[in-house]
Amino acid sequence: MTQPSDDDAAPAPARPSRSLLTPGRRRALVVTAAVLGALALPAGALFAGAAVGARELAPASAPAPTGSSTPAPTPTAVVDPPRTAPTVAVESSRLRTCSIQSLASDPVLGSFSAAVVDAATGELLFDRGADEPVRTGSVMKTLTAAAALAVLGPDYQLVTRTVTGETPGSVVLVGGGDATLSRTAPGQESVYPGAPKLADLAAQTIAAYRAANGADAVITELVLDAGYWNPDDRWHPSWDRGEQTQGWLSEVVALQVDGDRNDPRAVQSSRSTDPVGRAGQWFAEALAAAGNPGVSIRQGSATGEAAPLAEVRSQPVRTLIGQMVPFSDNTLAEMLARVISLQQGLGGSAASIDDAYAQALAGYGIPVDRLTIIDGSGLSDLNAVPPVYAAQLAVKVDAGEGALGVVRDAWPIAGQTGTLTNRYTGDNAAARGAVRAKTGLLADGHMLSGSIRAEDGTQLAFFFSATAPGLGESNGTRVQLDTLATAVFRCGDNLSTL
Repeated sequence: MTQPSDDDAAPAPARPSRSLLTPGRRRALVVTAAVLGALALPAGALFAGAAVGARELAPASAPAPTGSSTPAPTPTAVVDPPRTAPTVAVESSRLRTCSIQSLASDPVLGSFSAAVVDAATGELLFDRGADEPVRTGSVMKTLTAAAALAVLGPDYQLVTRTVTGETPGSVVLVGGGDATLSRTAPGQESVYPGAPKLADLAAQTIAAYRAANGADAVITELVLDAGYWNPDDRWHPSWDRGEQTQGWLSEVVALQVDGDRNDPRAVQSSRSTDPVGRAGQWFAEALAAAGNPGVSIRQGSATGEAAPLAEVRSQPVRTLIGQMVPFSDNTLAEMLARVISLQQGLGGSAASIDDAYAQALAGYGIPVDRLTIIDGSGLSDLNAVPPVYAAQLAVKVDAGEGALGVVRDAWPIAGQTGTLTNRYTGDNAAARGAVRAKTGLLADGHMLSGSIRAEDGTQLAFFFSATAPGLGESNGTRVQLDTLATAVFRCGDNLSTL
């Protein structure tokens, strides 16, 4: 047993009976005394004691300490337990070397956000703020189309109908959210080829009314019912009214004709401040052309006792998506957004769209908790979607999951169709036909999101967003996004996020 230093000497205690001190208990006393002594010693003595104590573990053949008749105990070897091997093999990350960093850092992109995902593995190959929600512009229409397919299905049709009014001679024109209903003459097409015609609805209405009331019966009053959703909830305060006067968006009411365009054959055509009233005037003209002139017009609603007279149906949702996406039809997007809400029991208000889309899109298996959806068109600068979400949804669209092949087939193709027809020129022509993507444009930015079939055969999905004050007017920004997509096309599976 180690001895205390001279400064700490104390009278030796009486030795316990040998019969009570087995070797194990003697070792315990040795260790305990050493610890207690160490606690009482200054630092220098502590290290000295440690050296002395180490001699306690000398081999059994060493002589016992002076004054002790008990041989030193034989030490027991301590063996570490075997280490458990990992159950999952850790794979090394591949070093990719194809960088687009210099292109992504071009000042013409302003504040740039991006995500590029390997469609086969789900790996995020390129990340610039991929998790941070940003504005979408018309890339939102991809989400609108996906939500419509999830809730309405590809074969759903919007219905415009007529029913009997409350008084003799009265009929009610009831809007069902179909902005494609057209006043064009039979045999002519509007901007929505194959759309239902007011002329057909008028002829059917007159025939049904006379069948119920006599061959000489005349319709004298036309009531306009736009109450499928609140007709006063027609314009979001975050929208620029210039979209209406310049001809890119009508007021969002359930009863309108040709998207309320002045020219039903033009994609861009000025819209009015009274789409419901204009729909009534055009239907009255159709009634007159079919042999029932001179009706008065007022706005109201159908009653529960109204008997059906006639109806016309829009083309199915799959076709409406094919008309909405390629040339970015804002009115169709907003009408679909309201109907999506209504079909989910949420009332069809603008305020309900965020919840309606969250419910609709959740079924695709991508977390929707960071989405902020203000409208169906993407015109609001309050919309916010993480780039990685848009890229992950693009993976599912490109794969045609569920009915999403409808959206893939509607995406513009680089240098060939839709809003990408005149893009991807010069050096970027290499990616013509390989990029399918929805474009986005706001006053302060450009967006692009879709899929890329890379030069090495890798299938990629992406979202690019470039924003800064006034950047929407920059053609250079638009071209730079195309240049980035072309660079991704060339990098393929070797794309580096650095």
